[in-house]
Amino acid sequence: MTARTEGLRARKKRETRLAISHTATRLFLERGFEAVTIAEIAEAAGVAKMTVTNYFPRKEDLALDIHEEFVAGPAATVRGRTPGESALAALHRAYLDAVDRREAVAGFSGAPFARMITESPTLAARVRELHEERENALAEALAEATDEIAGAAPGLVARLAAAQFGGVHRILFDEALRRTVADRSPEEIATALSDAASEAFALLEPSLGGYAVRTDE
Repeated sequence: MTARTEGLRARKKRETRLAISHTATRLFLERGFEAVTIAEIAEAAGVAKMTVTNYFPRKEDLALDIHEEFVAGPAATVRGRTPGESALAALHRAYLDAVDRREAVAGFSGAPFARMITESPTLAARVRELHEERENALAEALAEATDEIAGAAPGLVARLAAAQFGGVHRILFDEALRRTVADRSPEEIATALSDAASEAFALLEPSLGGYAVRTDE
């Protein structure tokens, strides 16, 4: 198999995944998440039901297609912090960048999409799971950064720090959804989130401001 053939196959897979996700989102917004079946999504997307489940093993992830980026983001930020930068400073900086770019991982979406999430018990539960998964991934990154590994798991301080940082991200995400459902403009939401983030991270500064500072050059 040539590199060109592999590239074409990879592109075809990305296009198929995106088409399925877009079709599912359209149906969810039209009829509500709970009312739409995988079989109906497959039929509307022109693919087999098994194709849908191969790309999206969980129905919830058809609506929350950024779940991998959402979970991995803060941990990647900690691992990529600059020399002399603490975990807190890196996470605050990355969050403000996400708000400036109006990223979905920060909670930016249209009001219909935000309502779909908040009105679906299944999706709301999945969002809570994703927050927990993100906190666990962040704890692992913090443990690596501070050499605090307890057996094969992050140590206590790393888990406590991740819980504090994760709590800030979770509350800010909920605030973004709440303001979106209330039909606030993206600009107004961005201003409110930036201000709230600065206040929240400032509250953590006394205890975590000097935590996990990168010392290598």
